[in-house]
Amino acid sequence: MSLHKRNRIWHTAFTVDGQRFRQSLETTDWRVAQAKEKELIAEAKGGKLAPKRLPIARLTFRDAAERFIQDRVERLAALSVRTERERARMINATFGNIPVFRITPDSILAYIRARKAEGRSNATVNRELDIIRGVLKKAKRWHLFADEIHPLPVRQTVGRALTVEQKSHLLMVASSRPDWQNAAFAAILALNTTMRGCEIKQLRWRDVNFEEKILLIGKSKTEAGERVIPLNMDAWDAILSLYRRAQRIGDVLPDEYVFPACEAGHFDPKRPITGWRTAWRNLTRAIHCPKCGKFQPPGGVCSAPNCQADIKGIKSPLSGLRFHDLRHHAITELAESQASDGTIMAIAGHVSTKMLQHYSHVRLQAKREALDALATKPAKMAVWVGEARSSDTKADTNGVARHEQFPQVIENMVDLAGIEPATSSLRTMRSPS
Repeated sequence: MSLHKRNRIWHTAFTVDGQRFRQSLETTDWRVAQAKEKELIAEAKGGKLAPKRLPIARLTFRDAAERFIQDRVERLAALSVRTERERARMINATFGNIPVFRITPDSILAYIRARKAEGRSNATVNRELDIIRGVLKKAKRWHLFADEIHPLPVRQTVGRALTVEQKSHLLMVASSRPDWQNAAFAAILALNTTMRGCEIKQLRWRDVNFEEKILLIGKSKTEAGERVIPLNMDAWDAILSLYRRAQRIGDVLPDEYVFPACEAGHFDPKRPITGWRTAWRNLTRAIHCPKCGKFQPPGGVCSAPNCQADIKGIKSPLSGLRFHDLRHHAITELAESQASDGTIMAIAGHVSTKMLQHYSHVRLQAKREALDALATKPAKMAVWVGEARSSDTKADTNGVARHEQFPQVIENMVDLAGIEPATSSLRTMRSPS
């Protein structure tokens, strides 16, 4: 290795594993140059330093980001590719025309501050940073940023589970209006299959096995998303209703979407629906007037002409419910049914370690509540203890009587084979018939 000056600036040239590295140390201080050189040698040995400026580092960020995304197309779902390009478009407004090697940590920190000033959430900014980090890693320049650029803190939640009343209310409200039909069918499928919203939107008729009553889910977020989901009665009824609706539109072909795109009342089965965001927002915010019972959006006064009651403080029990929470609710019900981690992952696909830990807690709580129901009530315990104490003089007689009762209870708990009857911990799947 060697240090040399060029226009009063120290430069280094060294070789690691046969690769020659040459780089400006951007300092006029010899001691600082020595320290920087040692850091660069350590990074080169760790594979974090490119032997020369890579071609991608000379590209503008716009072109480098497109190359980065294009290299990932084969490993990502089509929806994820489209989402990453949308995020890159926001970054390109700032860095699009700047060569990658000219981007500095200070410029990225300024970008983060600007995005936060625009009101963007930490999660949104972090996803955009993922694109920037990916491009810089591909250009072997991320090591210059890693110590200064960190993800913003994000509130970690596993989702929201519904009560029995909220679940019934959701399905009733969703089916109350024709313009909420897609949201209603999607909610039924999510609650009974654990499917994500993106998986429901991309569902095609070729993915439905009508003979076996199963859905074949392809890759959505990751390869772990590929799975086979049996359909219970509610999910099967929803699929049949959607199939009848498709028949009314025209011939049902395998490559057509179960939830087709619809514009101005015209269905296009060859394109998937973009979403049901408006319907979902309206149905989860809708309230009933306590005076006249009219179903309506929240507001100051009731919209009924003859009522005009004050509804300012009334809030829907579904307020703030995300569509993705339905997947969480379905997995929670699986956990409460004592389904194993393997069964949950086979049905739901990819589930993070944190999610599995949460559902393990759900299973433990369900077990605890079941066992608490078996606990002897204090009053009954007092009576039993009192009887035991009062029967000391008749210990022989009472002892025999008590010993005769226990075998009778155990005998009722076992079947003819002498073992406890097998009871399934999962809900029984019923056919439409």
